[in-house]
Amino acid sequence: MDDVKIGEILLPGDEDTQNRQERQVRAKFWPTLKRAVRQIPLSRDLIAAYYCAIDPRTPVRVRGVLLAALAYFVLPVDFLPDFFAVVGFTDDLAVLAAAFRMIQGHIADRHYEAADLALTDDPEVAAGPAADGRR
Repeated sequence: MDDVKIGEILLPGDEDTQNRQERQVRAKFWPTLKRAVRQIPLSRDLIAAYYCAIDPRTPVRVRGVLLAALAYFVLPVDFLPDFFAVVGFTDDLAVLAAAFRMIQGHIADRHYEAADLALTDDPEVAAGPAADGRR
C-alpha cells in the first residue's frame, strides 16, 4: 500500500461525505472491532479514535480524517480482505496509523476514558459508552 493511496483514503471530505462515513462507522464499528479485537494491538487507541470522531467538540478536519480511516476499517472492501486473520488487518492498521499521525494531540483524555470503559468486562458498559454525552 503506497502513501498516495493512504493519502486519498484519509481525505476529510465534504460535509455529505463525513455524514455518510459517520453513519457507516456508527453502524459497523463495534461489530467489526469485536471480530478484530484479538488481532489488533491498538484496540484502546482505535476505540478512542472512534469516540474522538463522533465527538462534536472535535474539529471538523480531524473528524473527517478519523471518519475516513474508521470507515476504511469497517467497510468490507479493502486491499486485503479482513478474513485473512492478522494479515487482513495490516492495511487497515496502516491507514489508522497514518490518521493518528495526522491528528496527533486531538484524541483527548475523555476519549481514552470512554475507550477504557468500553474495554471493561461489564456488558452494559462495554455496549458502547458515548464520550460525547450521547447514548
